[in-house]
Amino acid sequence: MSNISYHISNLLEKMTSTDKDFRFMATNDLMMELQKDSIKLDEDSEKKVVTMLLKLLEDKNGEVQNLAVKCLGPLVSKVKEYQVEIMVDTLCSNMMSDKEQLRDISSMGLKTVIAELPPCSAGQSLTANVCKKITSQLIGAMGKQEDVSVQLEALDILSDMLGRLSGTLISFHASILTSLLPQLTSPRMAVRKRAIMALGHLVPSCSTTLFTQLTEHLLAELGRGQQTSTTRTYIQCLATVSRQGGHRVGEHLEKIIPMVVKFCSVEDDELREYCFQAFEAFVRRCPKEMSPHISTVIKLCLRYITYDPNYNYDVDEDGDEDGDESMDTEDGEDENQESDDEYSDDDDMSWKVRRSSVKCLEAVISTRRDLLVELYGSVAPTLLARFKEREENVKTDIFVAFVALLKQTRPSQGLVTTAAEPGVKEDPAITLLKKQVPTVVKALHKQLKEKSMKSRQGCFSLLTELANVLPGALGKHIPALIPGIVHSLTDKSTSSNMKIDALSFLNVLLCSHPPAVFQPHMKVILPPVVQCVEDAFYKITSEALLVTQQMVKIIRPLGDKLPAFDVKPYVKDVFSATLKRLKAADIDQEVKERAISCMGHIVCHLGDQLGGDLQPTLQIFLERLKNEITRLTAVKTLTLIATSPLRIDLRPLLTEGIPILGSFLRKNQRALKLSTLTALNMIVMNYSDSLKPPMIEAVLNELPALIEENDMHISQVAVMLLTCIAKVCPSSLSKIGNTVLPGVFHLVHSPLLQGGALSAILEFFKALVVTKAGNMGYNDLLKALTGPFHGSGKTTDPTPMHRQSYYSVARCVAALSSVCPKEASGMVTSFIQEVKNPKSSESVRILSFLCLGEVGRTMNLGGQKELKTVILEAFSSPNEEVKSAASCALGNICVGNLEEYLPFMLKEIGSQPKRRYLLLHSLKEVISACSVESLLAHVEDIWSLLFKNRECAEEGTRNVVAECLGKLTMVNPAQLLPRLKQQLSSGSPVARSTVVTAVKFTIVDQPVHIDSLLKGCIGDFLKTLQDKDPNVRRVALVMFNSAAHNKPSLIRGLLASVLPSLYNETQIRKDLIREMLTFIMLARLCCLCPNAVVQRLDRLIEPLRVTCTTKVKAGSVKQEFEKQEELRRSAMRAVAALLSISEVEKSPAMADFANQIRTNAEMASILESIQGDTRSSTVESMDTS
Repeated sequence: MSNISYHISNLLEKMTSTDKDFRFMATNDLMMELQKDSIKLDEDSEKKVVTMLLKLLEDKNGEVQNLAVKCLGPLVSKVKEYQVEIMVDTLCSNMMSDKEQLRDISSMGLKTVIAELPPCSAGQSLTANVCKKITSQLIGAMGKQEDVSVQLEALDILSDMLGRLSGTLISFHASILTSLLPQLTSPRMAVRKRAIMALGHLVPSCSTTLFTQLTEHLLAELGRGQQTSTTRTYIQCLATVSRQGGHRVGEHLEKIIPMVVKFCSVEDDELREYCFQAFEAFVRRCPKEMSPHISTVIKLCLRYITYDPNYNYDVDEDGDEDGDESMDTEDGEDENQESDDEYSDDDDMSWKVRRSSVKCLEAVISTRRDLLVELYGSVAPTLLARFKEREENVKTDIFVAFVALLKQTRPSQGLVTTAAEPGVKEDPAITLLKKQVPTVVKALHKQLKEKSMKSRQGCFSLLTELANVLPGALGKHIPALIPGIVHSLTDKSTSSNMKIDALSFLNVLLCSHPPAVFQPHMKVILPPVVQCVEDAFYKITSEALLVTQQMVKIIRPLGDKLPAFDVKPYVKDVFSATLKRLKAADIDQEVKERAISCMGHIVCHLGDQLGGDLQPTLQIFLERLKNEITRLTAVKTLTLIATSPLRIDLRPLLTEGIPILGSFLRKNQRALKLSTLTALNMIVMNYSDSLKPPMIEAVLNELPALIEENDMHISQVAVMLLTCIAKVCPSSLSKIGNTVLPGVFHLVHSPLLQGGALSAILEFFKALVVTKAGNMGYNDLLKALTGPFHGSGKTTDPTPMHRQSYYSVARCVAALSSVCPKEASGMVTSFIQEVKNPKSSESVRILSFLCLGEVGRTMNLGGQKELKTVILEAFSSPNEEVKSAASCALGNICVGNLEEYLPFMLKEIGSQPKRRYLLLHSLKEVISACSVESLLAHVEDIWSLLFKNRECAEEGTRNVVAECLGKLTMVNPAQLLPRLKQQLSSGSPVARSTVVTAVKFTIVDQPVHIDSLLKGCIGDFLKTLQDKDPNVRRVALVMFNSAAHNKPSLIRGLLASVLPSLYNETQIRKDLIREMLTFIMLARLCCLCPNAVVQRLDRLIEPLRVTCTTKVKAGSVKQEFEKQEELRRSAMRAVAALLSISEVEKSPAMADFANQIRTNAEMASILESIQGDTRSSTVESMDTS
């Protein structure tokens, strides 16, 4: 500590030197010391440092002054509070000085101190005290009308302070507002602008009373009809207040809008610009409140977007009758240029009006997707007509507005409907856009050759978005677009960014259109792209290689029928340019990877045209495979080449390449492992005759470590590779019994096995038995699969098998039986005996039933006469798992022998009420698994039986009946859906709930035939949202939710009539309240629509506060404590979501609540843990839908 004090004293002494260099170096050293976290000053050192730095602010040398200012920042956190107050007092006094330099440097010092003050949430009194001290002096400084520079500095500092620490100054808000309002009438424009900025920073955190006072003052002043310059200031202020205060302006809009509309007609371009800026702020920040005024705003925007009184646009050569909205063609370019020169008068401000009106339109387009069709009718044609705009900045904004329109036309995530979805009409906005495509291209094709880079980049941006929204729509217009692309790629004056934009658009164009569209233009388009591949700038090269890769696919698309297109003229140029980049070692990583990928496509599509160049190129790939940086891309490229129908000769690579690929399976890089397994799979499949045993062994040695439940996807691909090896090289698997197979069996018995990984294992076992690979026959595999279950029923067994593993093993047994039918019959008999044997454990009986079911699904088990009796007896078992397995088995056996088992099952359902639930589950399996053709003959029998049970007393049974009805309806929807609809008029609420639940099961996430019929009548089923019975309304809500998630196109047109009923169900009913769900919904809303949440923040905080602070009464049961704790955590999650919204703590109520949480150790701990969980699981977002 003494050493630091001594060092500081030395520096302070040097600062008093007459040599400015000494002072500069000493101050610089002090700054370095203060920036260290470890430094701690004693009281005496603090005082000396503060005094000296304040003295140096008056130093004659400007560099020393600047360094002294920089020292003030870190000093704030190193000295005691009263020293900071001394600094602030001195700086405020100096700010009033007559010396301009001292005044400026002191202002900088104050800003530096303010920037370093700890935020209000830190709970320190320093910030509050310092801010109050500064504010009182700044308010005094603003009153100094005689010195404008002091006013400007004071306003600047106040803006900074309000921007960062407004919540600390709540007690000063009223006096700040009082002192700021007179500045709006200052004769100096700079003062007015800074006052507006300060008011903008004040608005988010001021009280509702003060906000209303400010708004009413602005409206009153505007209503007085003062001179135009003052009116401009007030309109600007309104726009700023709206941008910063957002939703708070909403309640005043009814008074504001008519005034702003009136001022638009005043002949003052600057005032009009500010009016449109205000409209834009209102539209973006108060979308709901602006709804009644949107049409008025759009009309004004459309009127003034063409406002150009000093310029006469030529009528285009087509003689369009709408003079103002005509589009330029090639003629008249020179005249336009002359006109630009003639009317480039600096006094012409009309372009600002046009630009602000376009930006306002863009705000409307971006926030009102519900008006999309209307916007295509009214706004789109005007925007298109204004592509001829002469002012470059305005034209750019017009392009941006049209791009916003295109982005809104793109279907939202989750609402995408496939073209194959029956009965779905095309979005009207898409239809309107398609009609306008020719006009868009006509308006842009000439501009693609203009000198202006900005205009051309705007064109490419717009066309790129158009190609993404309407893939294939530009096919007919390719001849009109190619000259512009070529011009941007070859023009010597073209910038790098321009070339990159042109290449990017060309790539989108190539990807979104069929090859036949581009093949006729290859002669024109290919040379400039190849030239770009050789460009010195790596970003252009990278983009050009991507385009070249796509062009190779177009020149020679791979397929059964190759089009008659001569590729020879293009092969040499493409290959040479790419090879040069492929060989280069001293290039950017991105270029290396894209060169490898591009050459891979050349070999894959044009390998038969390369002749003697092919093998040397493949050797380069081998070298890239050995390089750690490029190996992943090289592996993917080898996969591509191995799949080529041209049968590229890879034999020279395999001897050295396969061991390298095998070594990659040991690397700790998941993407590399997956890509390598896929590559090996393709090589084994297509080049098996070239693989020698040592090569395959090198790969097999690596596979056991990959087949594990920690990564099911890698396990799946590894098993697929094993299957491929078993089919083409069975002899190489002779030793897998002790290496790979234990891992596969462990995977089968894992509770995590399902889906693709399970299917891969089924194929592997089938291949193993058929090819007799691995020295394991049918019985050996069966024993290995079922063995663990024969021990799992013993009381001494520590690891009982998971339920999922029973189903997995049953599937494997059925797969083996399907390829070994002779052995299967004996196995079926064995399983039946296991079920009958009273000494069999429960686990063995469950497995036996499931295996019988899976085998019976593909084999006719009609010969097993005692099977029905055995299954029915199991329905009386005391073990629920056994009963469920027997039910599942009966359903699956019925699928394989419908004619014998279905009548038996229907008879049992009708005559055995105690077994009905299990039998209905069996029937559900049958309806789900059987084909439509096989079920049609039995539909009436099943339907009548199900309808007899639709009013069953047990809810569980009714739900199974409903699922069966729904799935059966999909067998013959034209006949059965109307029958379901008729039942809506049934007098029984139970019957209605069953019918509505049945409809839910007809809604699946894949396109099916019932969709078009269901769309026509789902409105009738949704009317049950208004049913008198709460249970019917509940199942109707579930059905509506299912439609919204799985098939939104069914209900999109009915939302206007359905949503009121839905909202009605959200009314608070104490008996149905589930607070936790409410908090989850709030957290989700914070992510989806933060602005709307902020609008209602004041209403949300008190309920959250009550939940977070409520304590359970002493003596309550444990469950009450647990329930309250979980409820509090759920509320805290909502609080954390609220705090994640930017600037939310500018709300005084929220800032107070957040401070209350942070100062309470228990609540602060909960909040911190929740925020930590949120940060650590950003990828795995909570599903709250």
